[in-house]
Amino acid sequence: MSLVRPPTRPALVLAIVSGAQFMIILDLAIVNVALSAIQADFAVSQSDLQWIVIGYGLALGGFLLLGGRLADVLGRRRVLIAGLSLFAAASLGAGLSGSLGALVACRVVQGLGGALVSPSALSILTTTFAEGPSRNRALGIFGAVSGTAATVGLIAGGALTTGPGWPWVFLINVPIGAALVVALLLLVPGARPSVRTSFDVAGAATVTAGLVLVVYAINRSVEHGWLAASTLLLLAGGAALLATFVLIEHRAAQPLVPLSTFRNRALTSATLVAALVFGSFLATIYQGTLFLQQVLGYSAIVTGTAWLATSVSSLLVAGALAARLVGRFGARAVLVVGQLAVAGGLLFVSRAPVGASYWTDVVPGFLAIGVGIGLSSVGVQVAAFTGVQAAVSGLAGGMLETAREVGGAIGVAVVATVAIARTEHVLAMTGGRSDVALTAGFERATLVAAGVSAVGAVTAAAVLRRPTSTPIETAVHHDRAA
Repeated sequence: MSLVRPPTRPALVLAIVSGAQFMIILDLAIVNVALSAIQADFAVSQSDLQWIVIGYGLALGGFLLLGGRLADVLGRRRVLIAGLSLFAAASLGAGLSGSLGALVACRVVQGLGGALVSPSALSILTTTFAEGPSRNRALGIFGAVSGTAATVGLIAGGALTTGPGWPWVFLINVPIGAALVVALLLLVPGARPSVRTSFDVAGAATVTAGLVLVVYAINRSVEHGWLAASTLLLLAGGAALLATFVLIEHRAAQPLVPLSTFRNRALTSATLVAALVFGSFLATIYQGTLFLQQVLGYSAIVTGTAWLATSVSSLLVAGALAARLVGRFGARAVLVVGQLAVAGGLLFVSRAPVGASYWTDVVPGFLAIGVGIGLSSVGVQVAAFTGVQAAVSGLAGGMLETAREVGGAIGVAVVATVAIARTEHVLAMTGGRSDVALTAGFERATLVAAGVSAVGAVTAAAVLRRPTSTPIETAVHHDRAA
């Protein structure tokens, strides 16, 4: 007997897919405050330790487009269940790992599972709610989940590392993933997948490899520099693979990403803005966490708690206010205001001195950042899915999530590079005052992140317009007929 039941209330579907998205985004950040404990247990270098974070991010960002297309072709619920199962199994392996190599391998598999989960979850949401106020409200909640999961991850990571130990940073995903799979089987109706049965394997391979090389090069630049031969060769290789991907998609009978997709200006513009929004935000979390621990001397759990100012304000704004503002003023206006709020918050935080007070030097900026990301995350969701038909909603979700992850990786790499260069320069000038040097590095990096948010506001104002009159699916069919 099939476990699938008749369609249930959309609110239940929203809760389930938001839970799945929360778990995936959570794992981008939850491990950060546990890295020191992992390093002590495995006795590994700082350079090797990075791969616990990098391995997950590369796999997640590199395979999101394929995950989105698989959701369209094989069925959204089926792909979501497969992704959650893979993610939970890899989390169990990570928690039981006895070496750094095994842990990194499990993190990569976690990323692969996440690449199946995110676009399929978003696709189920957008096909459950009709375009308009109801979808905007649902996307507001879903956007709040995405916007706050990273900061909540820092809190959870600190609590789990301090309490039962760092393996539970990963093991906690096992029961959650299992519960979500059961809920999907019982409460979310299945949908008939597309009749298309073939896959653009060459396109999937080239775009994934190209993105992996580019993100890897950016991460290596933190240690080796932008002009190092290895960095330049990796960037050139990634660019060549991405160019090959475009040629393959142009010639393929059934491409992974139909080039006609980019005729939808709303989706294309929203993916660009999403890269800037999350490039600034994830870099802010990364650099802000280091400042709180290395300069202000906060413990892991106190550092995580310090981000409540951002996560709570983001949740409240995204869940209760942003959708209404989008409905009244449009996604473009909300995105512009949101990114300006983030930039203003970052400018305030960049002034924090060596002996900064959390309540006077940090909290006001963190609150502004939270308000801004709450507005921005909902605005970019609505902008991306305006005019997108159900048959390609998985692809649209994959494009949006890829923009987030790749933009986040680029943002972290650039901001970290700026911080390290400034810190080393000030160290040399002050004769080893590490607190002064780290503060100077944080200030410079935060100013760069503020600049990225300002560029995001300008870009949103310049490129986002009313939705195209020709939906993606119509354009795809037109290309095939031609």
